[in-house]
Amino acid sequence: MTSEVVVYNIESALNAQTGGADRVELCGNRGGGGTTPSLGIAEVVQNRLDIPIFVMIRPREGDFCYTDNEFDAMKRDIKRFKDLGLDGVVFGILSADGSLDLARCKELIELARPLQVTCHRAFDMARDPFQALESCIKAGFDRILTSGQQAQAYEGLSTITELVARARDRISIMAGCGINEATVREIIRESGVREVHFSASSKRSSKMEYRNESIDGMGNKPGTAYTIHIASQDRVNRICQKALAKDSSVSS
Repeated sequence: MTSEVVVYNIESALNAQTGGADRVELCGNRGGGGTTPSLGIAEVVQNRLDIPIFVMIRPREGDFCYTDNEFDAMKRDIKRFKDLGLDGVVFGILSADGSLDLARCKELIELARPLQVTCHRAFDMARDPFQALESCIKAGFDRILTSGQQAQAYEGLSTITELVARARDRISIMAGCGINEATVREIIRESGVREVHFSASSKRSSKMEYRNESIDGMGNKPGTAYTIHIASQDRVNRICQKALAKDSSVSS
């Protein structure tokens, strides 16, 4: 069983490794669902971690139907992270009709090799998940991150299970979104996935002693100026242990 933790800052990446994660997905812009992180943060994380690092390639928040300029930016980012020596990239591109943009995905995958390549939850916004599955296989993705096209993986469990059955050994199906201590065992048991993706989210208060109480937040996010969102080391450990415990019972 492989446990992947999505992280949005350096502290979370360190907590994920210490907590027992097998891999991290490094992103920026937590509030926007994850976008491409800075090269500087990626380099620091690479220098501090011993586990594999997959990096998000997403030029903006919102949908996954990209302009030519955005596609050009994605290619440039892949080249930079590949040169940095990271282990994998994570992306997904859809056509306006809701199908996987096969040509563009294939181009990015070829550019990224020999790195591992994951199709992220753009998959969950595709018109037909089973058609998208075959397109991901044809494009050459190594895995698909999916919540079964629902808000939470637990709610999409039946679709995830069907995706695993149809995928067979052609591509890995990784369940993700909302997976926690209470749901990870059942999701693994019912679906047969061999990879899970989760955030183990927590918060800590800012270490600032002086605080300007006139500022409730930065930008348009009130209440965030003195709150740091992190992956909890303890939660990572608990979820990983539950995943492994279920993995042992499946294989016994």
